[in-house]
Amino acid sequence: MDLSLKDKRALVCGSTQGIGKEIALQLAEMGASVILVARNEDSLKKTCGQMRQEFGQEHYYVVADFQKPEELKARISDYMEKAEREIHILVNNTGGPPGGPIAEATVDAFQEAFSLHLICNHILVQACLEGMKKSGYGRIINIVSTSVKQPLKGLGVSNTVRGAVASWAKTLASELGPYAITVNNVLPGATQTGRLDSIIENKAKKSNSSIEETVQSMQAQIPLGRFARPEEVAYAAAFLASPSAAYINGISLAVDGGRTLGL
Repeated sequence: MDLSLKDKRALVCGSTQGIGKEIALQLAEMGASVILVARNEDSLKKTCGQMRQEFGQEHYYVVADFQKPEELKARISDYMEKAEREIHILVNNTGGPPGGPIAEATVDAFQEAFSLHLICNHILVQACLEGMKKSGYGRIINIVSTSVKQPLKGLGVSNTVRGAVASWAKTLASELGPYAITVNNVLPGATQTGRLDSIIENKAKKSNSSIEETVQSMQAQIPLGRFARPEEVAYAAAFLASPSAAYINGISLAVDGGRTLGL
């Protein structure tokens, strides 16, 4: 099985914490040069210094705020122009929208989430696409949510926008397959990140339960009986980025311990 990413370059978004950071570290371990993208430069510098380099990689970072799509477009375009090197692997990863019932969501909340997720994803795909075509190697991996398969209670805006991202990705997979570019989604379930901590706190308050009781209730719904570790989601994304995943295209892969009931 060929899992080597030596001489490949990967652009990983939201790569200073949680799942995004673990994906970046894993891709570097497999030999890729990694370009980190996030808005906090201090965190980017720190993460960049933690990346493995035994394959002669050159890691880099780009400071960009996904809440400002035009700024993101300009920063990525500037990097691509200066680097003069193609990106082979793109990992789209952005924190989810705030929770709440869909009937109470404002129009602005939908527009902000759509821009943050789908529009920014599209900007990055367009920036990387010609290089992927030229090299004959492309992997576009979107970190989405299991709500693509089964809507999650209390996450109305997120459920809506995640579904749009999944449909966009499926369409891209059909269009880009002839160029040896695959497009796949990784759907994390409950994963030990700061966002999960926030979700647990909100659930506990609403149900008038303790944090411990809420955790136990949530884990009871997972056949494996525990939350995922960020690196376990990263392993799935890293495999999809590898040469061995060349014939996997257009899928939404749940990494949730079996919690999602749909096929």
